Amino acid sequence: MRVKIAGGELEFDAKGHGRALLLLHAFPLNRGMWDAQARALERGHQVVRFDCRGFGGSPPGDGLLTMEGIADDAASLLDHLGISQAVVGGCSMGGYAALAFARRHPDRLAGLVLQDTRAGADSEEGRKNRATLAETVRRVGAGAAADAFLPSLLGETTKRENPDLSARLRTIILGTSPRGIVDALAGLAARADSLPALKEIRVPTLVLCGAEDTITPVGEAEALQRGIAGSRLVVIPRAGHLANLEQPEAVNLAFSQFLSGK
Repeated sequence: MRVKIAGGELEFDAKGHGRALLLLHAFPLNRGMWDAQARALERGHQVVRFDCRGFGGSPPGDGLLTMEGIADDAASLLDHLGISQAVVGGCSMGGYAALAFARRHPDRLAGLVLQDTRAGADSEEGRKNRATLAETVRRVGAGAAADAFLPSLLGETTKRENPDLSARLRTIILGTSPRGIVDALAGLAARADSLPALKEIRVPTLVLCGAEDTITPVGEAEALQRGIAGSRLVVIPRAGHLANLEQPEAVNLAFSQFLSGK
């Protein structure tokens, strides 16, 4: 399904009934990364997902894809669906956007799931690296992003035992709009430091991290857990930066227990 929001279009799906769960995807993927969680959770929840502008079935926007822009698109989609509050979950870039949602739309937030992400802004070196990659993507296309990110997206266990997942991710990235990738790289580099705002989060919060994540290691997840009062940390064994794709059953269990208040 598609919806027109703030001068653009978003492709989304909303399945199931019950408490709303909104899932935000990682860079440079799309809402399909949450398929296993949607199937497992839609029996008791209304699971809402959308492709950020420039990814999946959503056309690029008019400029850089900011985390605040993703958060505002999420709130507008909830409005479209008549949902007043949702548990918001995000992985990596989706986690940055979930934190922006918590800052900008705290009254819409019923709970928070932060997977394989961090609160801090990019370092100066990180911003330069994103700018360099963006220029390469402009010249040669989405393959440059696949080459840059795939080696570190998955944990060593997954690369050794499930090589098909790496091939599947490459196909997804190669099918992504180069302009969408460039816009998101600029938005990621410009994102705000959410560390000072963690103390303002008052909703139930689950922090998830793959034990083998080298992009946002367990130490980053521990910093989130320390910063958000009452939050819970679950480390997923044998998983890297995309824990929900690498160990879906373990992540599904963590989601289910969190959502049921266990």
